Amino acid sequence: MGAGVMQGGGGGGRRGRRRQSGKNKPMSEINVTPFVDVMLVLLIIFMVAAPLMTVGVPVELPKTAAKALPSEQEEPLTLSLTADGRLVLMSTDIAAEELIPKLRAIAAERADNKVFLRADGAIPYEQVVQIMGALNAGGFNDIGLVTDTGGPTLNGSDG
Repeated sequence: MGAGVMQGGGGGGRRGRRRQSGKNKPMSEINVTPFVDVMLVLLIIFMVAAPLMTVGVPVELPKTAAKALPSEQEEPLTLSLTADGRLVLMSTDIAAEELIPKLRAIAAERADNKVFLRADGAIPYEQVVQIMGALNAGGFNDIGLVTDTGGPTLNGSDG
């Protein structure tokens, strides 16, 4: 009556097919460990390099409650007046008698007539005003005085 014949071969019809092992499967996840390692190294590099990017002339700026000026597109011209009376244009020492001719030459090449004056707090006001007059005579009418934030306000409280 209903006896069936079983065919040999085993494997249940899988002859010719190979099982896919785990090493042949495509990887569906992204390994972010190298990315994180590179980002941490860059973070450390920028943390070390950021303090070195400031102007290297040691000037003790006076404190004020004024807010910072907005950033510029062109690198701003900076004139520093140190506590010992030296004039430093960007990072170059300059004699007082050479200041106005040098400023006129720079003003002729720049699109912007803005200059930042960094004067040490120990410098007398008269000397700072004389430098501001020289800046004006050199063609720079937009003078910004650089100070540190957090100084006292007019109402007597510290900012």
